[in-house]
Amino acid sequence: MVPLKRRKLVPTGAVNTGTGPVRTKFPHVVLFLLERKMGTSRRAFLSQLGRRKGFQVEQVLSESVTHIISESNTREEVTAWLDFQGGGQADVLLLDISWYTDSIRAGHPVDILDRHRLQDLQGSGPEVAVFSVPSYACQRRTTLENHNTVLTDALSLLAENAELSDEDGRGVAFRRAAAVLKALPSAVMSISQLSGLPCLGEHSLRVIKDIWENGASSEVESTKVSERFKALKVLTGIFGVGAKTADRWIREGIHDLHQLQNSGQTLNRAQQAGLQHYDDINQPVTKAEACAIEEIVEKAVSSVLPGAQIILTGGFRRGKQTGHDVDFLITHPEEGREVGLMPKVVSWLEAQGFLLYQKTTRNSYLESKADGPGRPPSNMDRFERCLSIFKLPKMEKQGAKDSQNVTENCLQANQKSDEPECPEAAPDRRWRAVRVDLVVSPISQFAFALLGWTGSKLFERELRRWARYEKGMSLSSHALYDNNQRKYLRASSEEEIFAHLGLEFIPPSERNA
Repeated sequence: MVPLKRRKLVPTGAVNTGTGPVRTKFPHVVLFLLERKMGTSRRAFLSQLGRRKGFQVEQVLSESVTHIISESNTREEVTAWLDFQGGGQADVLLLDISWYTDSIRAGHPVDILDRHRLQDLQGSGPEVAVFSVPSYACQRRTTLENHNTVLTDALSLLAENAELSDEDGRGVAFRRAAAVLKALPSAVMSISQLSGLPCLGEHSLRVIKDIWENGASSEVESTKVSERFKALKVLTGIFGVGAKTADRWIREGIHDLHQLQNSGQTLNRAQQAGLQHYDDINQPVTKAEACAIEEIVEKAVSSVLPGAQIILTGGFRRGKQTGHDVDFLITHPEEGREVGLMPKVVSWLEAQGFLLYQKTTRNSYLESKADGPGRPPSNMDRFERCLSIFKLPKMEKQGAKDSQNVTENCLQANQKSDEPECPEAAPDRRWRAVRVDLVVSPISQFAFALLGWTGSKLFERELRRWARYEKGMSLSSHALYDNNQRKYLRASSEEEIFAHLGLEFIPPSERNA
């Protein structure tokens, strides 16, 4: 780099942009980006990015500089460069570019960690280890503790955008990349650590590198503000509306709920209910609310079929404290006793005023003895199932000793409530709408149903992929079929299914791929 001939003094608290000083948010922090190994254009880009975030970034080295930021330089190299400029910077902090990008991402100067400080060429400690994980998500243990949320959130958003745009292949690619990062035991400290990891394609790596170098991905940021993406999010947030319907509405000029309501579109019964209870359905459901609903459903089931079993599945079974809906799996230990159960449960819930909407589908699964398990075109199972919007009375906070009274209190609250069902008509109503799915499974298929309905969605997709490509089997939420032996492999527990697949058993809390 060409040495500076003279140091220019610039008043602290101002940024020299070429058009006059500009006040900054953090006048006590004065930054200088070292061009050595960074390059002129990249330095200019990062300087501009920092100024937009309110940081004071100097064009030239001055006595007011408090932090010198460099990239791919050792402490000795930066110190030697400073000595060549004339020294006199004893109190300046010599920091790696990672501190700068972390600060830009946070919107303020972050605490300086050891990894942010420039290291000596000798004795700088062990090299950062390269990560290694198995190729399939069903081989990995993924807890709810995520050390790389900035990266995984970005990839997940791009996956969601791809899925809403009917580009499932790209969506799966981003989901798999995010799942790999979720499974890592610590935060990514260097792009080199990702070398050789599975499922990280060129596009995903490009996004990761952009975030690592610039604090944010330009593709992700542009997606967030895209009018089409925002409209797809709003419209598919309506219960009963899929991506294709939302896309058709957008092409017809409908981008929000108000436009939909005034459009004259003919909505089916599910969509009408989804629009009516939109705000509630798009609010997270808490674990406490899920448990309250579980008690109500348990009472309904036991009332119509004593001895039947019910289990809360989905994200709550994986340890999550919030979710977007509540899923229950119901069975009976005696094969065949579950037949006809669903209509009775639904009738009980309707009679007690708990259902704002419901649609029940019959069991359409038939086990084929010759050709293997009959599978629908999609990954949806074919159990008897009730999709519903549940009317959950808002309960006062209770102590543990009062938990057994939840159902009775909800029943009383429903009987007393004469409030209208329209949320807009009763903003202070004493209940909320919650999406609830009820699924009835024969006991012979219960282990497969429990595995399938526990999730996560990607974990289940990877299990099926593993079964097909690594074991020559067909796995569904109904059965496991060995295509080579041409026979079904029975299982009475999830552990047995994992054993059939030749996989180490992974508990629900570690399936959060």
